[in-house]
Amino acid sequence: MSPSLVYNGDVAAVKSSPVSGRFAAVYSEVQTNRIDHALPLPSVLRNPFKIVDGPPSSAAGNPDEIAKLFPNMFGQPSAMLVPNGVDSVGSDQKLKIGVVLSGGQAPGGHNVISGIFDYLQERAKGSILYGFRGGPAGIMKGKYIELSADYIYPYRNQGGFDMICSGRDKIETPEQFKQAEETAAKLDLDGLLVIGGDDSNTNACLLAENFRCKNLKTRVIGCPKTIDGDLKCKEVPTSFGFDTACKVAAKKLTLKNVTDYMVDVICKRAELGYNYGVILIPEGLIDFIPEVQQLIAELNEILAHDIVDEDGLWKKKLTDQSLKLFDFLPQAIQEQLMLERDPHGNVQVAKIETEKMLIQMVETELEERKQEGSYKADFKGQSHFFGYEGRCGLPTNFDASYCYALGYGAGALLHSGKTGLISSVGNLCAPVEEWTVGGTALTSMMDVERRHGKFKPVIKKAMVELDGAPYKKYASMREEWALKNCYISPGPIQFVGPSSNAVNHTLLLELGAQA
Repeated sequence: MSPSLVYNGDVAAVKSSPVSGRFAAVYSEVQTNRIDHALPLPSVLRNPFKIVDGPPSSAAGNPDEIAKLFPNMFGQPSAMLVPNGVDSVGSDQKLKIGVVLSGGQAPGGHNVISGIFDYLQERAKGSILYGFRGGPAGIMKGKYIELSADYIYPYRNQGGFDMICSGRDKIETPEQFKQAEETAAKLDLDGLLVIGGDDSNTNACLLAENFRCKNLKTRVIGCPKTIDGDLKCKEVPTSFGFDTACKVAAKKLTLKNVTDYMVDVICKRAELGYNYGVILIPEGLIDFIPEVQQLIAELNEILAHDIVDEDGLWKKKLTDQSLKLFDFLPQAIQEQLMLERDPHGNVQVAKIETEKMLIQMVETELEERKQEGSYKADFKGQSHFFGYEGRCGLPTNFDASYCYALGYGAGALLHSGKTGLISSVGNLCAPVEEWTVGGTALTSMMDVERRHGKFKPVIKKAMVELDGAPYKKYASMREEWALKNCYISPGPIQFVGPSSNAVNHTLLLELGAQA
């Protein structure tokens, strides 16, 4: 029985069985309306299809090393769903599939789960979908719930990851792999869908390799999730929740260079009478400035092997350049750089208040220029962090449909016996019915990096390409945007009307350049 929607005044309350606390939550009219928003599917998923394999794959870097680390997964071909007169995937097979959300939230995650659930209901009737609670830790600890139509219903087209919640744990030690094996065996899992970013999908491939090595029947498929837009390749044109950020690494800019550029723009605008403005700073900016990268790399090695003593003797292990930079940074930033790394060995950039650091540095430089007489106005910096406001919002029509297709396609891959692939949907600038669906070998996206003081496999991040169409477009407008009042007010996310189904400009530029 579907939950009933009861209106109390100007809000809608969702009532149903007590299996989900969300049912009892108060929904706005927009949320209530979005629940029943129809989700189109690519035509290949609405009709009989077969799966065709492509040529053997390689790796994004160090193929010999990746081949040694993934002897069972390396070289796998990509897979593509193509129309077929009769479904080549047996519809009478009942499956037991697990799904897990890994890492930070991204709009549309609930729709991936909705997509694979609907696939199982429609193409593999009688199948069971388990949701692991709290991310990968739920797999290791055996914390799960059987997902039903009633349970999933109020999460369709909604933001957040709270259907089963997420986590940043990593399955990497022999004991943790053994725990995952025991859970897979206990539930008799035919497959597992891992929804996450580059590190989470690397972990998915490690699980696929481990399960195959141990002759377990559990197959593993990944799904691309990251708001940074850094998990992509030719077959995976964008990750859902995509919000790309322009970074400065290729220009070898220092913190001083970045500060001076911002101060120069502020001074030039002041001369024009514009004593105001907005500067957008990518969350991971500090992690992509070469001198800071070097400092972080040295700190990672120290934190991986040494105890950081209070008397500061550990600083002697820093190079002169890194020590000078570390001492130059505000104490709050120093402390944030020393925070515990996440389970993948990454600096937790969301906890580094880069915007506040830059405001302090700009204030210092402007005060010097004020004393020199080259700047006369008062400067008052105001910071605002948009992190989880962007992560947890209602997915746009594009992300809602894209995620649903990714989940539905993942179901098809698992049903056909595929493992070690990442669900991929392409031709995204075309209408949904013309989108392509397939899977890409996870090992083909991998390289090796130094993490926790050791070299480990990881999906290679896709950075902003400075010779790519999106960045060239930005570069052509950068000076004008910096000095003039160039802005538009698009308003909140549009779910109906002329712009509701528009593809974002960055993706249009990228795919247009590839065409």
